[in-house]
Amino acid sequence: MKRILRPVTYILAAIYFLVDALFMAAAAPISRWVARHLELRRLRAWIRSLPPYPSLALFSIPVIILEPIKPVAAYLAATGQVVGGGVTFIVGELIKLVLVERLFNLTRYKLMRIPAFAWAYTKFTEAKAWLQATEAWRVIQALSRAARDLVTQARARLAGGFSKLAAFRD
Repeated sequence: MKRILRPVTYILAAIYFLVDALFMAAAAPISRWVARHLELRRLRAWIRSLPPYPSLALFSIPVIILEPIKPVAAYLAATGQVVGGGVTFIVGELIKLVLVERLFNLTRYKLMRIPAFAWAYTKFTEAKAWLQATEAWRVIQALSRAARDLVTQARARLAGGFSKLAAFRD
């Protein structure tokens, strides 16, 4: 039985990691936008003043609170509420990752002073580098760039069409 469960566990863990990695690609720009537009200086100063283990506790809060969103979204999808489940999953995952990203940026150096966290972060970084080196990741990046280019071209055409329409009306 263990021989059967081990590969299944590895596959599920890989899928879980892949989903988080894909969402992190979307969460990073949102996190940078939040950092630029929300000052919150006093809160930022307080977070930076925390010692390593309280920083770890604070860092864990979004994960603990928002991680159960995934099973809730799966339940909604399984009960026929596919759109609601999808929206719940996407919004919950993005909020979690944005909060984790911001907290990690504020507490990185203190968290790295905790040996177990530093070890886990090193393993995470290695796994992420491995994933990004795969052919599948490169294909997804190429498709993503192509989609962005199409959207940019469509916006340019629309803007050109609107400017021609405005010139025609004048």
